[in-house]
Amino acid sequence: MECSYKRSTTTNITSIKKQIKMKNYIWTVTKLYTLDTDTETDYVVYAIYDIVGSQTSDGVEYKASLSGSAQFSVTEGATFVRYSDLTNALVIEWIQSELGENGVANYEASVGGMIDSEITPPVSPLDTPLPLDFG
Repeated sequence: MECSYKRSTTTNITSIKKQIKMKNYIWTVTKLYTLDTDTETDYVVYAIYDIVGSQTSDGVEYKASLSGSAQFSVTEGATFVRYSDLTNALVIEWIQSELGENGVANYEASVGGMIDSEITPPVSPLDTPLPLDFG
């Protein structure tokens, strides 16, 4: 999470206001795999999805993404949604339910970390040749 600070002094009291720059995350289903069961056709058993994160910093938009997959079991008696009635929002709800709150947070933190590295690239040491008279 990138933070910027604004310092202001009022009647000998110094305060620091923290302004948090927000990242936006968009989850999108990119592919679905289905099976026919004894009672239903096109039962979704596997989904592939992308998570795209973005943040604007100093007027520049930064983006990063990850892809993932989720597997669903055929459950007898479960509420069935016809394939033609599926929406991105519904399938993403299933995926996020399978991942759990921590899994969703971990995926978004990974994408957020990639964005942070674009905004402030990590410092990497250089492979510097040894001097000629070294040893």
